[in-house]
Amino acid sequence: MLRSVLFALISLFSLVLPAWGGSIALVLSDRGGAYADFSSTLEEALAGTTWSISARHQAEAIPPLAGQAELVVTVGSDALRKTLGRSDNPPIIATLLPRQSYEKILAEFRRPGRITAIYLDQPAARQAAFINHLLPGLKRTGMLVSNETRNVAGQYRQAFSSAGLTLDSEDADTEHTLLPALNSLLGRVNVLIAVPDSKIYHRNNIKPILITAFRYQRPVIGYSPAFVNAGALAALHSTPAQIARQTADTIVAHGTNLPLPAAPSQFAIAINGNVAQSLGLNISDEAAIRRAMVTDREAR
Repeated sequence: MLRSVLFALISLFSLVLPAWGGSIALVLSDRGGAYADFSSTLEEALAGTTWSISARHQAEAIPPLAGQAELVVTVGSDALRKTLGRSDNPPIIATLLPRQSYEKILAEFRRPGRITAIYLDQPAARQAAFINHLLPGLKRTGMLVSNETRNVAGQYRQAFSSAGLTLDSEDADTEHTLLPALNSLLGRVNVLIAVPDSKIYHRNNIKPILITAFRYQRPVIGYSPAFVNAGALAALHSTPAQIARQTADTIVAHGTNLPLPAAPSQFAIAINGNVAQSLGLNISDEAAIRRAMVTDREAR
């Protein structure tokens, strides 16, 4: 009997105690902006825990990492690529990159060892909830896809259907097919949903896509504040600080026993009021939409 009680107590303590501590090497794709925000927030979030950042490196100048730290956190696609290009293979948490970039880089290097990620991509169900609160009554959504994102269209279609939305898609694998596919899609849908896809949404394409959508009077839902500044109606996204706090929580909870890759747990909303006005849309502000989405999530 006593042995059973002791075992139960030990099991209980093991559930509440954090993973063992250690040092973290932080590898940044660049110095400023989002990367600096991530770095400072991660350091603040780890303060008072058994984990600490022992070194910060730029992606272009990474020293040997094995033996220097128990865990490596890479920030951005370039940081992950350069870290995987080294011969040593400490455990890695990759952050601030889209899922398709993460999977493409892993396929390129085929590296052994423990690695996980916190993606930038928002869950499809969260996107559906966002559209329902942002644009109630607009139920026909559309998505351009390439071979980078075609496999996620099914996940979105299922999640959107559960939320009372329909999702239509068009293939846009090449520069020649992009605008014909976009024109065809915009003629059938109320809203265009953009997901991270380097073949479709790159510097040369975003402006023509937004101009074409505006000509059809169709709002575009992007995936970053920069997209909204460029002319999208709105974006559901996660800030570098939010991803950094989630990274700290993951480290404290799991240590080097890395969990499966995950979507962002927290989110932010950006809305372009000028675009809303130009499209004749009367929409709620960011704070009101966010409160409604959080209430929905808590009610489920």
